[in-house]
Amino acid sequence: MGEERGAPVRDVIVIGAGGGGAVVAKELAERGLDVLVLEAGPRFARPEREWSHFSQDAVNPVTGYFRWGPADRSKSPYARELNPPTMLVLQVAGVGGSTLHYSGISPRAMPGVFQGYHGHDRSNYDTGHLFPLSYRELIPYYEWVEETLPVQTAPMGTKEQVFFEGARRLGLPLNRFKDVTRPSFRPQENAMLQPGGMAGRSNKRRDAHFPRAHGCTFCGHCFEGCFEPLGAPRNLKAKRSTDNSYIPMALTADIWRRGGRAATLLTDAFAEQIEFSTAGSTATASGVSWIMGATGERFSEEARAVVLAAGSIEGPRLWLNSGLPNPNGWVGRGLTNHFVDVVAALMPFETGFTKGPASGGRADFPGYGSLDLAGVSPAPAAELSAVGLVSQDASGGKSPPSGRVIGRPLEHFLAHIDRLMSVAILTGDDVDQRNGVSLSTGLPPDAHGRVPRIDVVARTRRSIRHRQFLIREATRLLERAGAVETHRLNSPPYLAHIHSTLRMGQRASDSVLDRSGEARWVRRLFVADNSALANALGGPNPTLTTQALATRTAEGIFHKYFGGAPWVAHEHPTASTDHHVTAAVRQRRL
Repeated sequence: MGEERGAPVRDVIVIGAGGGGAVVAKELAERGLDVLVLEAGPRFARPEREWSHFSQDAVNPVTGYFRWGPADRSKSPYARELNPPTMLVLQVAGVGGSTLHYSGISPRAMPGVFQGYHGHDRSNYDTGHLFPLSYRELIPYYEWVEETLPVQTAPMGTKEQVFFEGARRLGLPLNRFKDVTRPSFRPQENAMLQPGGMAGRSNKRRDAHFPRAHGCTFCGHCFEGCFEPLGAPRNLKAKRSTDNSYIPMALTADIWRRGGRAATLLTDAFAEQIEFSTAGSTATASGVSWIMGATGERFSEEARAVVLAAGSIEGPRLWLNSGLPNPNGWVGRGLTNHFVDVVAALMPFETGFTKGPASGGRADFPGYGSLDLAGVSPAPAAELSAVGLVSQDASGGKSPPSGRVIGRPLEHFLAHIDRLMSVAILTGDDVDQRNGVSLSTGLPPDAHGRVPRIDVVARTRRSIRHRQFLIREATRLLERAGAVETHRLNSPPYLAHIHSTLRMGQRASDSVLDRSGEARWVRRLFVADNSALANALGGPNPTLTTQALATRTAEGIFHKYFGGAPWVAHEHPTASTDHHVTAAVRQRRL
């Protein structure tokens, strides 16, 4: 192995530099711990030169710079067995992980998915798989992340105005708070810097350069990676993906924070084994072994704590390939993905569909899920229109025409692309053990061991019912906004929000993690990505909740294994209050 005998033991090794791992690395490095971050993909050091606004350059699953594959793009992507084979899995290997192509949408979870909720709509939720902590307990960590990134009200344009008017005509009230306690609409909370200077106010290229422009420039290419404004330093790029936010903070913790220690980042480093020892019935994580993709060299280091943040597919795969304990069979099981669908509409007026942030508006229906306004550039619009799967409509005839949009209908839609509106359906789907990640027996192992098999084969009746409800509400919203034509894609499984495959839970019988994010059967092993989520959050986008939990997990690691004091309430006094909690939430005694 690459480590010499007698080499010092790391404090913490973090596997993965995506939405959650980067948070843990930053928080622990700031507190002076020796943190090593392993990332299987590349670090995009010069995105203005390495990225483009062309969708196929970015997200082609075989050759795109945003793919699940080696840093060397001449090599094939990593293999996965999919069931059903029509499934589309959207994940990225690289510093920033899947936040590289996310839209920065950062709402909090719905209160009903947490322990201790007593709202009138409680029966709408998957109460058998709640978070083992209260919503109120997580608020200080939400506030910490919202201030760090920062999370702000999204920049808005015409499509948001149209969406809000449709929601108002639907009879939904405006929600002026961060918490969701009743059906309502509101501006998105986005991890995106507000436009300033000439941003969005000029069509001259020089005016989109920093410092003449700062923050969001309304380019409309969130999906392909944010390198706007041109010329801005990395930490002032508009979208707060972790490559622009938490990773730069982790790598400079020794410079800007007294007592901090810069984290070490290794890219193209694919973790192959979580090392552990066993004493009686108790296992203890002791380090990580990995392989460098460019050279094939193998290395190993010991650590006092290991944080698994490799994603909701690779995390379970690494756990199982490492031979870690799985006494209840829940490692990899219980996958939720918001049972996504899309309803699109053609309006009789310009909407600015391709301009600005992908989504600046949302409508929430507690227990059912959420409707995200979804705008994209022309190429993704065509791709998403063509991936619909023609099938029997299960909505009882109360849904618009569904299936693939191809040929002349697709040409018709794209010819009027800036008159389009689309709404993404994010269902608060239930945890079901039949969905999940296991090790494939149908594909041969790759250089890192047995490859993952992903099964999304079952939905509860409640999940199906909730999705149908949201499709109808999205259609009604668009019609009230003025739609002259609507279409439902009826998408096959589309895995962009992948959660719960190493879930924390209230019971040891159906969860992998305890309430601190530590593995139930492996001391000193923590999980800090979407796989740790207990459920699908009731429908809202997952990244903010994952980052809040990752902050809480980092604090717990520091306190339990390194003797440090908790810092969130101490260093951010307002976070210890409930001044952001609405009266309705307080009355329900969360």
